[in-house]
Amino acid sequence: MCTGCTVSLKEANKELKENDRLRAEVNKKLRVIGREYTGGITVKHFAKILHEDIGLEKIKSEVKKSLEALTIASHYGCHYLKPSRVFGRDEDPEFPSSLDELVALTGAKNIDYEDKTQCCGGNILGVDENAALNIASKKLNHLQTAAADALNLVCPLCNVIYDKNQRVIERRLNKEYELPVLFYPQILGLALGINHEELGFNMNRTKVSKILSKV
Repeated sequence: MCTGCTVSLKEANKELKENDRLRAEVNKKLRVIGREYTGGITVKHFAKILHEDIGLEKIKSEVKKSLEALTIASHYGCHYLKPSRVFGRDEDPEFPSSLDELVALTGAKNIDYEDKTQCCGGNILGVDENAALNIASKKLNHLQTAAADALNLVCPLCNVIYDKNQRVIERRLNKEYELPVLFYPQILGLALGINHEELGFNMNRTKVSKILSKV
């Protein structure tokens, strides 16, 4: 679920596969607890598993309820496709499409907006809160201009910024966004006909009632 965990594990996996000396050192320590790294694993973000392994058509065939009444913007974040030395270039990190395609199969309308691929600011939240929230506020402004009904996320840290801190930003700027912030499994779950009470909407800080009323 976490893009930060994905990039950490993916980079470690790549280094261990390519660096014989490092792998030997790690395995020496792992032998103490009866373990060994053999390089036989692949690290993938769950959204990539949905998109590439299960496939769009298969998922679309399971959709029970169209979300055609919703206009959803996707936030890719920093570590869903970057850095390229770890993730490769199977998907262009500057012009990504996989999350938009996953949203589209639910029937919802995708929407582009300014600075779509830019950082949420979360990586500096613990160092400079003002700077982090200023970065986030710019993106919230762009999303408001684009008239998005909701923001689609696949990263918990981005959720901390856009959902958990949205009211903090509103108070600082004396402005209202009231933008529902959803994880993709919540969006897909609605399309699959799963009751919203089972999808964790009670954990969302931003109000989701206007989203649920449309579906």
